[in-house]
Amino acid sequence: MGILLLSVLPFLGALLVACLHRTGRNGQALTAITVTSAALALLLFHTPGVMAGEVPTARFAWVPAAGLAANFFLDPLGLLFAGLILGIGLLIVIYARFYLAADDPMGRFYVFLLLFQGAMLGIVLSDNILLLIVFWEMTSITSFLLIGYWRHLPEARQGARMALVVTGGGGLALLAGMLILGSIAGSYDLTTILGSREIVQASPLYPLALALILLGCFTKSAQFPFHFWLPHAMAAPTPVSAYLHSATMVKAGVFLLARLWPVLAGTDMWFYSVATVGLVTMLVGAAIAVFKNDLKAILAYSTVSQLGLLTMLLGFGTPMAAMVAVFHIINHATFKAALFMTAGIIDHETGTRDVRRLGGLLAVMPITATIAGVAAASMAGFPPLNGFISKEMMLEQAWLTTWGGFGGLVALLATVAAALSVAYSLRLFVHVFMGKSKPELPQAPHDPPAGLWLPPAFLAFLVVAIGLLPALIAGPLVQAVSGAVIGFPPPLVELKLWHGFNPALFLSIAAIVAGALMLRSYRGLEPRWRTLPTIEAKTLFDKLVAAIVAGATWVTAALHNASLQRTLVVFFGTAIVLGTAGIIEGGGATGARATLPASPVAVAAWLALVGAALAVTLGYRERFLSLIFISVIGLVIALGFVHLSAPDLALTQISVEVVTILLLLLALNLLPKTPRQLSSARRHLRDAAVGVAGGGALGYSAWLVMTRDPNNPISAFHWANSYAGGGGTNVVNVTLVDFRAFDTFGEIIVLGIAALTIFALLDTAVRGASGRRLLAWVPDLVRSPERHPMMFVIATRLLLPFAMAVAIFLFLRGHNLPGGGFIAGLVVSIALLMQFMASGYEWADRRRSLDEHRMIAWGVLVASLTGAGAALFGVPFFTTGHDYFAIPLIGEVHLATALLFDLGVVLAVVGAVTLALAELSNVAQRAERLEKVDHPMDIDPSRGPEDRA
Repeated sequence: MGILLLSVLPFLGALLVACLHRTGRNGQALTAITVTSAALALLLFHTPGVMAGEVPTARFAWVPAAGLAANFFLDPLGLLFAGLILGIGLLIVIYARFYLAADDPMGRFYVFLLLFQGAMLGIVLSDNILLLIVFWEMTSITSFLLIGYWRHLPEARQGARMALVVTGGGGLALLAGMLILGSIAGSYDLTTILGSREIVQASPLYPLALALILLGCFTKSAQFPFHFWLPHAMAAPTPVSAYLHSATMVKAGVFLLARLWPVLAGTDMWFYSVATVGLVTMLVGAAIAVFKNDLKAILAYSTVSQLGLLTMLLGFGTPMAAMVAVFHIINHATFKAALFMTAGIIDHETGTRDVRRLGGLLAVMPITATIAGVAAASMAGFPPLNGFISKEMMLEQAWLTTWGGFGGLVALLATVAAALSVAYSLRLFVHVFMGKSKPELPQAPHDPPAGLWLPPAFLAFLVVAIGLLPALIAGPLVQAVSGAVIGFPPPLVELKLWHGFNPALFLSIAAIVAGALMLRSYRGLEPRWRTLPTIEAKTLFDKLVAAIVAGATWVTAALHNASLQRTLVVFFGTAIVLGTAGIIEGGGATGARATLPASPVAVAAWLALVGAALAVTLGYRERFLSLIFISVIGLVIALGFVHLSAPDLALTQISVEVVTILLLLLALNLLPKTPRQLSSARRHLRDAAVGVAGGGALGYSAWLVMTRDPNNPISAFHWANSYAGGGGTNVVNVTLVDFRAFDTFGEIIVLGIAALTIFALLDTAVRGASGRRLLAWVPDLVRSPERHPMMFVIATRLLLPFAMAVAIFLFLRGHNLPGGGFIAGLVVSIALLMQFMASGYEWADRRRSLDEHRMIAWGVLVASLTGAGAALFGVPFFTTGHDYFAIPLIGEVHLATALLFDLGVVLAVVGAVTLALAELSNVAQRAERLEKVDHPMDIDPSRGPEDRA
């Protein structure tokens, strides 16, 4: 249970911050700090057990037949990354409070940050690869929101779109690869897959699965040639860059490489693809970083290079190289997050990040300079810091690696990349803090308040502590995590600062000397670098996106030319062809089940139904009359449900018909009484043929189903388990809120989306060109002199409490007798609709306190929390709990959690109907240029007879 709480805490924190938007910046920051600290404390509580070999789990079956499960586990690898996510996340939350400007919406920032934090935790704790994919895509979406946080900046919007396109596209490839991997292993649980190495690597689908999974990992971790999105994401606020692009999001790809190492590594395909891409990325990123002038750009490309280093080490496929990668993951997170935060401090206090405009800051910003110096020295690999140890161990593994028969090639290229890292690290410190100060800075530089420098100072302290005492501080964690990565106990290696005189030491010395010489010769090297031919990745990306958009536009124009008739013909034609093919393949023969005799009343109702349907088709231009015939069709169908002993369906049908007819009446009020001829006779024949074919095929399909005796029908299960499993005797309602509650949950979401779509479409109708046309509109229908008759108003007032009582009655009885949340919501909607129609929208709107958007949101939220509550007790999502309770003065009462789910349905239904009503009324009021009045009827009751005279 603790692991489940750990995974949901950030999401609950995001919801809490969103609800506390009136508490101010300090309240929102304190909430984010408290939630992150609580999650970190919970993680630390589990740490001793995990380090001792325990693996806490939380398993919740969702759809077992499809392999869908919400399974979580915490092993040492998950512990390491969860610690980075929450530990550095806590520092970032504190840092952001002092970094963001007064006009930056603090609450929105913390909501996005906590959502991202929860998504990252979901990735590292998931024990089901499908669940992992859900969180993986969630990180893409939340990072898009964080990168584009300063949405007024074009570069922020561009960087967010680029990151979303690249990482989202890679996520689709990863999804396909994971599905193949799960199919090969026979399970979607990670713990099962990690033990299926021989099966997976022997499968002919292994190369395809590996390629797709690596594509997802490379795009997320900015590996060449997908590295270009990361520097453009630097348009985000510095706290975002420090969190996403040093310690969390960009390491998600590295994490997945490490997580799947036991099952995918060890083959030539793994070595040559992963190690080569990592080595190339390491070189390319380092070379570009040396010659960038923006501090965050230097750090961005250095991050690309360091991620390449980690990928290369994991690509080597040896246990020792995997251990070095684990150690460098820790080191890189400490020094890179500290460097990003110091870059933010410099920008915050000087007003610029341009290295060419900076210099001599050591004298005026000694605290910042000390932090930056320690972190930059670690990134360069200077002793006695943690970066030196992992860099030397990396060079040793490169020295032992042979690529394509060349023994020293990898070591040589790795040393060149290490020299470049020394050069850009030295440039970060020397060109910014050393030399003469620049007087033309936008702001007078000085050290920031403690809230800005304490978080990076803590990381700088870890850099020094791990470097001096690596075996004591990081040794046990690295050993445990390495075992989780490689799948068996790793080689016992003591982390230490001095490894003696070996090839790695000499390569490290050569890299330091070469990097220092490069910095010394920087002024001569930079012009030569500028003359080299380069490929601008952003330009290529923009051209690619433009080409895709142009192609999509062409396809859309060819298939959908704004003709609704053509679209419907294609849609129904395709459905008819596919349905007919299914009927033919299924045999198409009727069964031997006996039919029921048709009574004269049933025949009369059927004739009325057919007649009304024909009347709607033939008289479609008489819109009001067509609406009457549609209501007749709905009434006959409801009577059919009553005749066939389906009272729930009958109540739903009648309620839906009333709501639909009332809303359509409001819509028809704005349309011409008799529209022009829309189709030619030829099109009428075509549409008639499609309609007859579709109706005939659907009718014949229904006939086939009804005349066949079902084998082991699902209805028998519902009848047998309605009360025992769902706690209700109304099988229909129990099916909707328990057995198929997820379907109902999806339906109320779709209902809410439909209402929001109506809002989006009609909200623009009162503005711009459409608003001007609306004002010029002259109705062709005669308007009644009494818009709000007194008798109608009085009748609806009297009916309102009765309708509400009926709605409550239907709501409370629905689990055992005909009724339920959907019907109750429709009855409430009808009662409100009558008030709006009787007294006008303005009068009724001013007397209600519920917002439609919030009602829809709360409806979906209450329903989802009901399902999540079931999962907390170890039962499938949306499972109903029920029991008998003794209530004073009432007696024993049978209560079920389905009542809460039904409450969510009521809120969603009422919110959707009233939102549609509000928008239709708003358009109607503007179209008819009605004055806003504050009395409920045509006669103002507040005025006496003499006033009205």
